[in-house]
Amino acid sequence: MEKNLTTGSVFKNILFFSLPYLLSYFLQTLYGMADLFIIGQFEGVASTTAVSIGSQVMHMLTVMIVGLAMGSTVSIGQAVGAGDRRKAASGIGNTVTLFMCLSVVLTVALLIFVRPVVNIMSTPEAAVSGTIEYLTICFIGIPFITAYNIISSIFRGLGDSKSPMYFIAVACVSNIALDYLFMGALHLGPSGAALGTTLSQAVSVIIALVVIRRHSSTLAVKKSDFRPARPVMAKLLRIGVPIAMQDGLIQIAFIIITVIANRRGLNDAAAVGIVEKIISFLFLVPSSMLSTVSALGAQNIGAGKPERARLTLRYAACIAICFGACMVILMQFAAEPVVSLFTDSTQSDGAEVIRLGGQYMRGYVWDCIFAGVHFSFSGYFCACGRSGLSFLHNISAILLVRVPGVYLTSLFFPDTLFPMGLATSTGSLLSVIICVIAYTVISSRTKKSG
Repeated sequence: MEKNLTTGSVFKNILFFSLPYLLSYFLQTLYGMADLFIIGQFEGVASTTAVSIGSQVMHMLTVMIVGLAMGSTVSIGQAVGAGDRRKAASGIGNTVTLFMCLSVVLTVALLIFVRPVVNIMSTPEAAVSGTIEYLTICFIGIPFITAYNIISSIFRGLGDSKSPMYFIAVACVSNIALDYLFMGALHLGPSGAALGTTLSQAVSVIIALVVIRRHSSTLAVKKSDFRPARPVMAKLLRIGVPIAMQDGLIQIAFIIITVIANRRGLNDAAAVGIVEKIISFLFLVPSSMLSTVSALGAQNIGAGKPERARLTLRYAACIAICFGACMVILMQFAAEPVVSLFTDSTQSDGAEVIRLGGQYMRGYVWDCIFAGVHFSFSGYFCACGRSGLSFLHNISAILLVRVPGVYLTSLFFPDTLFPMGLATSTGSLLSVIICVIAYTVISSRTKKSG
């Protein structure tokens, strides 16, 4: 279960760690896209929009939980790299305590405010009831979503990216089967999509707990490790909170974009929602680079090998750029066919959604290059314990470019979504510029002090 990533070829370590993570993220994305794809086969645009908006809210919550859990991945990774098993065990125990308490509070609060959340999203009237049904059931399942993600973060901190892949594979298969049962056979609509999501996450967590129990001797976590320890909690939160805030603000920005699209009409809302799902699939490689650089970088920094952490960053950024360039070229030709997988092109509404989605995709897809680079830098900053820098570049991009850019392009180009897509990706370009400047300053100071 535990793997030392501080020796051997850096490039091979990146591949061996990132490929299982890439596959697990692929499965998790497929897991999310399955709801949208399957409901598009059995329901109309209103139900598709309801699931699209509801899943975006859940995605925001999930990425914030994952961002907060980054503190656990880095803390545990640094302890493993330094060979301090006691500190690693304490990090694991405190992570479980922190996130289980958080999940209970989140569940209660969100169930109380489910309708205001739907109203904030400017959900089209035809999709309001379906969105409320979807979110109510998913909010009840937050403890399972939290449990899966903290278990995954712990395993990755230990250098094991394969086990989370197996857990999400179980959830993905379960979700697809349950979706066809609830939405296809039982015609439960958005409620069926939410039931499939929640129950499949529960199955995944149960499998994960069985695996942990079998490897309890390797983890060596004692009851005392679950007792909150101020220094351990402080480190988890110091690294995790800026990342959670950063990810939350990014998702809020995308929700604002969704609200802008929702106010343009049902077809625009459906097109933006579908493309957001497709983009989350295309972000497989960029996202895997973030976690890979965080985990490998943390272990190498903990082991006193900062040069290997910097090399990890360079390799990851190159991989992300190459992948992003391929996606940009591909989507200039295949945007409409890809969007058409999620709606019925034979209906007038469906044909319009495909046209608008193709426009949005061609502008947005450039983000695959820029986000891949700043994700890699964010992973490196987290590994160094400087997660505040990740927050800085993301909030700057959101406030200075992404949100105002989308608003202005929507205002001046009411008949096309292409400029809105470009405005979104331009925000990530600003993040890249800030990251390069920050990295250059840090490297210069390190050389002078050395």
